[in-house]
Amino acid sequence: MSQNKTQPTNRSVALFLDSIEEEKKRRDSWAIYHLMKETTQQTAKMWGTTIIGFGSYHFKYKSGREGDWFLTGYSPRKTAFSFYLMCDLTHPKLNFEGLGKYRLGKGCLYVKKLTDIDIKVLKKLIQDSVAIINDMY
Repeated sequence: MSQNKTQPTNRSVALFLDSIEEEKKRRDSWAIYHLMKETTQQTAKMWGTTIIGFGSYHFKYKSGREGDWFLTGYSPRKTAFSFYLMCDLTHPKLNFEGLGKYRLGKGCLYVKKLTDIDIKVLKKLIQDSVAIINDMY
């Protein structure tokens, strides 16, 4: 069985965040870090070179594929912040109403800048996503 391409590393989260050149993106990235740490009560870890994940869980699909993944995380990409919630963003317990300007991808929530969204709604989405994962695994 193949492993996930993205694996946890020993790279420093703080060094990664401090290396973000654009000051506003760096400030927002730190704000998201603190929000996720407070919300999840989990330690942050670098996954791959650009994803900051909080907590972890072991999954096993009916197909037999299994692995480890973070409960929630984000990546300060060049054009938008990528938020990694649970894989199924259509889950009925995830309510995006009132979040603001965002785009959903296959497994990510994309936000161009923090001022485009309501942070309280984002926090609730993170809480709900983590709760759903914890119920599943």
